[in-house]
Amino acid sequence: MRILMVSDVYFPRVNGVSTSIQTLRQALAAAGHESVLVAPDYPATVAEAGIVRVPGWPIPRDPEDRLMHPRALAAALDHLDPADFDLVHLHTPFLAHRAGVRWARKHGLPCVETYHTLFEEYFHHYLPFLPKVWLAAAARMISRKECDGVSAVIAPSSAMKQALLVYGVSSPIQIIPTGLNLADFANCDGPAFRARHGIAPQRPVMAYVGRVAFEKNLDFLLRVTGQVRHELPDVLLVIAGEGPARASLERAVAKRGLTHNVRFVGYLERKTELPACYCAANVFVFASKTETQGLVLLEAMALGVPVVGLAEMGTKDVLKEGQGCRIAPDDVAGFAQVLIPLLADRAAAQALGAAGKAYAAGWSESRMCEAILALYQNLHPKFGRHLERIPRAA
Repeated sequence: MRILMVSDVYFPRVNGVSTSIQTLRQALAAAGHESVLVAPDYPATVAEAGIVRVPGWPIPRDPEDRLMHPRALAAALDHLDPADFDLVHLHTPFLAHRAGVRWARKHGLPCVETYHTLFEEYFHHYLPFLPKVWLAAAARMISRKECDGVSAVIAPSSAMKQALLVYGVSSPIQIIPTGLNLADFANCDGPAFRARHGIAPQRPVMAYVGRVAFEKNLDFLLRVTGQVRHELPDVLLVIAGEGPARASLERAVAKRGLTHNVRFVGYLERKTELPACYCAANVFVFASKTETQGLVLLEAMALGVPVVGLAEMGTKDVLKEGQGCRIAPDDVAGFAQVLIPLLADRAAAQALGAAGKAYAAGWSESRMCEAILALYQNLHPKFGRHLERIPRAA
């Protein structure tokens, strides 16, 4: 098969959606299927085979992202030959969705969308001047309308599928998590990372990897760090990533006297530096309540790093007590009490990490790709039973 993908975000913009798209494209290629991705252009973007970049503008209050120019996006799609594609796969609900559905409908191609993000929990962080209840209602209405405008929807977790059903989505919904490219997380050099960043070999370290955004509940982790410091004064929380909440969090670190215990290291190169950051930690910590899956949890486990986190939303499908993780309660003191024994006892942390490594192997990209290919083939009349044609009304 040959698949056209359209997204409002992709590398070099680092987030879970970019990672998911890249992982899927690599798995499809390994299985002998081609894909073309239409995505925004960013400053200093390097040309890459199979990716069509569309110019646009920075987004107010979110300078990392780009809003594709609608006419440029339409022109980019119109330059493609529909005869070259069997199916359209959308990854975001904004301009990419509208343009992708329009193009698929025009050329009679089936269209599937992965619903990566629970937007009703995000909008109020970026539009704080509007009532949260209004924004949540708008997000649900838009999500329902857009999901019902495609042939099928992929949800990365059972919690995400349930949320869409509550919204009233009537299109078929299939749960297919993002796969993990295990080869990218087979080796790491944690001691070298510690040496480069001036972290003593025996210092107890917690790591968070991901977007530094308000919805990630990072202030909770700062408060946990303050609690842990009472028993382990030298504890260090390493935060890898960038995002709109960084300045606010840095102010909170200074205000709470946590400068010695929290370090921001920014974006890290994915092939070597990022795995090394994971492995430099005794424990990986995660407190987001809005994840549709939480791929970073599996990345940590694949490297043998134990996880302590909240089992909320999509992470419920990933976190299984004792299988590479300890599930913590949603309160600062309780979270800290689950965390401290693993920071203090390296043998216990290593044993839990070894269990996680075996567990993560079951989430390989090849297994998840097989499920997506089965869905693709079911949607396309050339390959199998076609569930339904593209609806004529979005």
